[in-house]
Amino acid sequence: MIYRNTYVEINLKNIKENVKTIINNYPGYKYYFGVVKADCYGHFSNKVVKSIIDGGCNYLAVSSLEEALSIRKSIKNIPILCLGIISSKYLDICVNNDIAITIPSLEYYNELEKNNISNLKVHLKVDTGMKRLGIDNKKDLEKVYNKIRNNKNIFLEGIYTHIYKANDKEITERQFEQFKQLTENIDLKTIPIVHITASEATVLYPKLPFVNGCRLGIIMYGLTSKSLPLKSTFKLISEVILIKNLNPGDTVGYDGTYQAKEKEKIAIVPIGYGDGIIRANKGRNVYINNKEYEIIGNVCMDMLFVKIDDNVKIGDKAEVIKDIDHIKKIAKHLNTIEYEVICNIGKRIPRIYK
Repeated sequence: MIYRNTYVEINLKNIKENVKTIINNYPGYKYYFGVVKADCYGHFSNKVVKSIIDGGCNYLAVSSLEEALSIRKSIKNIPILCLGIISSKYLDICVNNDIAITIPSLEYYNELEKNNISNLKVHLKVDTGMKRLGIDNKKDLEKVYNKIRNNKNIFLEGIYTHIYKANDKEITERQFEQFKQLTENIDLKTIPIVHITASEATVLYPKLPFVNGCRLGIIMYGLTSKSLPLKSTFKLISEVILIKNLNPGDTVGYDGTYQAKEKEKIAIVPIGYGDGIIRANKGRNVYINNKEYEIIGNVCMDMLFVKIDDNVKIGDKAEVIKDIDHIKKIAKHLNTIEYEVICNIGKRIPRIYK
């Protein structure tokens, strides 16, 4: 039950259609990874995961073992890759639940080998410049590759890297070249899945001939891509619960950061930084009755203030996040990325699926 009339509306049909559109426009891959970490980028629910699979993704990728196991509870028949590091003491859980793990270093592999686990699927991570996870030393990479090839208990299913600045052609092509150099003594044909590009890079660059997989993340929700006709999937709705009249000189909210210059009206909306609408949202707009109104004053933990006109009434819906274009505007206002706008919306806000 939703008691404060504040919720996120998730459009499952649009998620499915977005995935289909992406695959139809980039049909050269054998494996399409649906990256569903961070609760499907704030969308939550295995209903979203199922829509992504129905759209055409045939592999899933997550950040942690917890995320993988949550999916496994209801979705049994699709492979899952964990992109983060899983402690070697949990490898039996991975095997029993058909979860592939990432090998990010020679040291990690050596520790893993001590466990003598059987039927473990792994993907080798290559660091081509991001300096996060992955092997960036050619000798170490070849050593791990050969060790895995000689280990009958481990199946090397994949190898991959991560593009960290896809909108920079020079840097990205340097990463492609670095991947080629690091793997030049590795027979990539012996590895079933080679995946390099994520959302933005998949759209911006031609498929490399030795690659047969790509990872789709935020693009499935209609964001990052300017070239595809993708649809909005995420809308955050609240309502006007109270209207107050201000006189000249009245201040609004904690610290009185907003002061009325004339007679004005404000609406109180029951959502705040406790829900992921951080204080930096002050000054950006929400939509009420399809018209933009400005958030004023400091955002509270559970409420915020909106400067309104006479057209707004108590009970009117307030679209705190309206659609793709609005998310982009909010990200610009917050000096952040679109991912953060939707991932920040917490679990206190119910999700409604349609």
